[in-house]
Amino acid sequence: MSGIVSPPARFARVAIISDTHGHLDERIARIVATCDYVVHAGDISSASVLDSLKPRHGKVIAVAGNNDHPHMWSASESHIAGGLPTIAELDLPGGKLIVEHGHEHGMHSPSHDSLREAHSDARVIVYGHTHKLVIDKSHTPWVINPGAAGRTRTGSGPSCLILIADKNQWSIESQRFSTLAA
Repeated sequence: MSGIVSPPARFARVAIISDTHGHLDERIARIVATCDYVVHAGDISSASVLDSLKPRHGKVIAVAGNNDHPHMWSASESHIAGGLPTIAELDLPGGKLIVEHGHEHGMHSPSHDSLREAHSDARVIVYGHTHKLVIDKSHTPWVINPGAAGRTRTGSGPSCLILIADKNQWSIESQRFSTLAA
């Protein structure tokens, strides 16, 4: 889990998740397995979640959320929480993805303007925290939130996003599952 990762040459498929709070929905884990990378926007809460993320190329980019302080994880995993960056970036064909948890830009409703100002060199900014799926393409950089990929405050069900990036075009697909586990 480094701060900067280099992409495949022409095309990348990125699973984007957040707010697992110690549990990754198995349907989302299956989506992650079809992607080149996975980006986790924080509130991971357990090393078992990170261990269960198995993208095709094994590239996991994860940041600390407001619930990822070492004292909030089990004693045997606190060193993992302490090693998570607060911001990470992923160079992709056609631009840069930047991820942070988002709570520093407004506790209850992170400001998209503030995120855009902080990361103006990105093509897309990923944040979590609110547990609400958002795709804001009104301005560049895009600002997206995958919602919650675990069991905690998922609303109408766990969700994630898939970013498909090539040099000329990017697209985002949303996935939402019923609250009943498959």
